[in-house]
Amino acid sequence: MRPRTVRNFILAAAALILAGSPQSTAAQNWAAQQPPYGRPDATIDLRTNEGVQLVTGQWRYSDAKIMDVDSRGPGPDLKPTGAPTKTYDYAPQAGAADFDDSKWEAIAPDTLDARRGGGKVCFNWYRINVTIPEKVATISTAGTAVAFEIVIDDYAEIWVNGKLPAVLGQSGGSVVKGFNAPNKVVLTHHARPGEKFQIAVFGFNGPISRSPENFIWVKSATLDFYQPGHGTGVQPVETKIERLDPALDSLVAPGTKIEKVAGGFLFTEGPVWVRDGGYLLFSDPNNNVIYRWSPDDGVSIYRTHSGYTGMDIGEYGQPGSNGLTLDSQGRLTINEHGNRRVTRLKKNGQLTILADRYMGHRLNSPNDLVYRSDGALYFTDPPFGLPKFFDDPRKELRFSGVFCLIGGELKLVTTDLTGPNGLAFSPDEKYLYVDDWDEKRKVIMRYEVRPDGTLSGKQVFLDATGELGEDAWDGMKIDRKGNLYAAGPGGLWIISPEGKHLGTIAGPENPHNVAWGDEDGKTLYLCAKSGLYRIRLNVPGIRP
Repeated sequence: MRPRTVRNFILAAAALILAGSPQSTAAQNWAAQQPPYGRPDATIDLRTNEGVQLVTGQWRYSDAKIMDVDSRGPGPDLKPTGAPTKTYDYAPQAGAADFDDSKWEAIAPDTLDARRGGGKVCFNWYRINVTIPEKVATISTAGTAVAFEIVIDDYAEIWVNGKLPAVLGQSGGSVVKGFNAPNKVVLTHHARPGEKFQIAVFGFNGPISRSPENFIWVKSATLDFYQPGHGTGVQPVETKIERLDPALDSLVAPGTKIEKVAGGFLFTEGPVWVRDGGYLLFSDPNNNVIYRWSPDDGVSIYRTHSGYTGMDIGEYGQPGSNGLTLDSQGRLTINEHGNRRVTRLKKNGQLTILADRYMGHRLNSPNDLVYRSDGALYFTDPPFGLPKFFDDPRKELRFSGVFCLIGGELKLVTTDLTGPNGLAFSPDEKYLYVDDWDEKRKVIMRYEVRPDGTLSGKQVFLDATGELGEDAWDGMKIDRKGNLYAAGPGGLWIISPEGKHLGTIAGPENPHNVAWGDEDGKTLYLCAKSGLYRIRLNVPGIRP
């Protein structure tokens, strides 16, 4: 988002909030429930004999014991590689799919509400194997989405087939949701009758710091079945495809619709798909937050205070993070607007500053970024994250640059553009495309890339200065055939490798950045002001 858009959107957002708008309500709705959303088409109550028989299951139970163990303190790598020490662990560790629970107590489903554990600070396990039946009531289970949901007094963690996946900021799903809150885990999106799942639930008493007086018991445990298309929360929206060249049909099938997957944000930006986990991360720079979205978990907060922690944060329109990408090790790299730096976040939450100054002067507000395959990092640095943009007294650089961090050295590689914004490499990395948010000169530039990171042979790849509307160029990505997908005037422009405008896709809101996602890389996720959208395309994209 750029200067005029920032002002307009802040005023509009304030008006919506004061009016109790549907958008502000939508944000609460997305946060209040995990997908699958709404009422299921069929349910199996695993607290009943009938339900457990239907899935050919058997509940088994064990207390968990806390014990003293040898360990090590933190070493220089901040991992347990330091001096020997004593700590605590528990047994049995029964999350593994092949764990032998045959000697555990077999408990009847209708006794799940019996108080178990020793009281005070205590832990336990519930395990059950379930087999998807042919039918539940009148509903055929083939092709349905199936969710396991349990409410334990007081907390639960869920292992499915020996796995307990977790990501930063996660609340619910496989990890603790909250005090007596429902934990829901999607077992499958495409069920097959006869398919088997091993479910292990670790229960514990709480709040732990209050030395609880109660015990552990199961309030509810269900398998919920959703017929195809139900419960996803995904909504097709009005889509306009301007076809300027027949070649567009090979990229976007006629009749393709944009889908809205989430809404109610202040402003969405900087998306990146994380293949190791199957989720999308995206920034809300106005709200100073990085969100996570996945088909299984919906929207959650991945990182708060994602771009600024200064005392004067109230002066900023966009203090938070903007562009996001991944390095070759899957670590998140973040452009922090308010902190005016580029950082790298490890999967354990440890943050490293990669770049914050050039020639002793603070950067403006790093905007978008992309890695070359050899690890060289390119990023744009306009002043759009500063409260007064080009006229901000905090601004220390007299130019808006494109930088390359290579071999530990930060190089300024071009100052050609007023508001350098999105950037992307050609498939062979011979060229770097950089676009400009400049309402008076709406251009996309193409540069030849040298091995040392510097650029040469600049040329105007496409000039859209004559296009109507206040939007200039923003984020962009490229597909494996070299076609460019750029957020620009009037929507998402699709541009051939030769610089020909093939067509424009427009939805309810103009996109400001995009990212390739899903397993096959053919879904383009669109960050478009208050909403997160997606569209299926015919060609996979280049992604981190």
